[in-house]
Amino acid sequence: MNILILNHYAGSPEMGMEFRPYYFAREWLKMGHRVDIIAADYSHLRRRNPDVQSDFQEEVIDGIHYHWLKTGTYEGNGVKRAMTMFRFVSKIWIHAKRIVSQLQPDVVIASSTYPIDTYAGQKIRKVSGKKVKLIHEVHDMWPISPIELGGMSPSNPFIRIMQKGEDSFCRNSDLIVSLLPAAKEYFCEHGMEANKFRHVPNGIVLEEWENPKPLPEEHRNIFHKLKEEGKFVICFFGSHTNSYSLDILIEAVKTLQMDDLAVVFVGDGFYKEQLKQMTVGAESSFTFLPPIPKQSIPSLFEAVDAVYVAAVDNGIARFGICMNKLFDAMMGGKPILYGVNAPNNYIEDYHCGVSVEAENIQALVEGICRLKEMPLNVREKLGNNGHEAALEFFNYRVLSQKFLGILEE
Repeated sequence: MNILILNHYAGSPEMGMEFRPYYFAREWLKMGHRVDIIAADYSHLRRRNPDVQSDFQEEVIDGIHYHWLKTGTYEGNGVKRAMTMFRFVSKIWIHAKRIVSQLQPDVVIASSTYPIDTYAGQKIRKVSGKKVKLIHEVHDMWPISPIELGGMSPSNPFIRIMQKGEDSFCRNSDLIVSLLPAAKEYFCEHGMEANKFRHVPNGIVLEEWENPKPLPEEHRNIFHKLKEEGKFVICFFGSHTNSYSLDILIEAVKTLQMDDLAVVFVGDGFYKEQLKQMTVGAESSFTFLPPIPKQSIPSLFEAVDAVYVAAVDNGIARFGICMNKLFDAMMGGKPILYGVNAPNNYIEDYHCGVSVEAENIQALVEGICRLKEMPLNVREKLGNNGHEAALEFFNYRVLSQKFLGILEE
């Protein structure tokens, strides 16, 4: 099968995220399929962007054929970024005949974060004489997320364009694959036939866990010191933003005033300095450490007693959640302190931690106490449950088989 992925922000392990297209493509290659990815030459998500001299410049990365389009650079979420979206989609639309002739796709996956790449996918399908199957993959809920979270008006011209794109992929895709398990009803309201909805979450990459790198010396020393002091260590890792209820964790720990409890924040982000200010007067309970390489994440879990995964209760979680850090935490084999209000709850499904109501300080206080007072063998059982679930249901080898089955329907 020839599989074509349209993803504006697609990356690779060497360039940086977005990783999902790469992970699926690599697994499909192992199964004997050809995979082409059309992506933009610039993405704010990547550590390194390719040096692209002309549209459709090809680069083969680990057997995957990347075709780069020049779309321009941008900063933030203003007009310049919106223009790169329109350039990306229009260039594919204009060159659809060339794409079909050269790549001969059997299936095209419109997979950018924004919904208007469906128009490019629909044009490719039309040019092929409708021989190409069109899959639309939903990563984020656009445009409802910028409306509800960003305060943008539904009548904003950009939002209206995105809404038409969403309505179009709901009506015209052969199948819709969503990372979010509870979005089916919403898409049906926008024109999708109920039998076209499929769910494939994110997951973990087994190879990244086979030869982990040790923690940096600074981190090793801190964790060693905390263990010598007999502390129960709860860790948050990742970007320090106001989306992850980190202030709630700080307030809960300050409420407890336990000398043998420590919270370690590993990562960076715009919210970090504000979080540090919140810990003034209780510094002995909190430690802030720099980010670590992705390859050191497995070593991090060996140094902690529990992992904190939470999100603010902003309403968008009603469609379900699919947080990469959750699957990493499950794979890490330590119990998870979980504070998310969403219809899917893997912590309860797989008995791998303690789940509490989001943004509820008292509930989190009680959850911390429950976890801390558990016998060690019970905590180990919770951690092992999460690890086994990640291996069985949420690794990209398994997920790629599931996704391939959808492509072959």
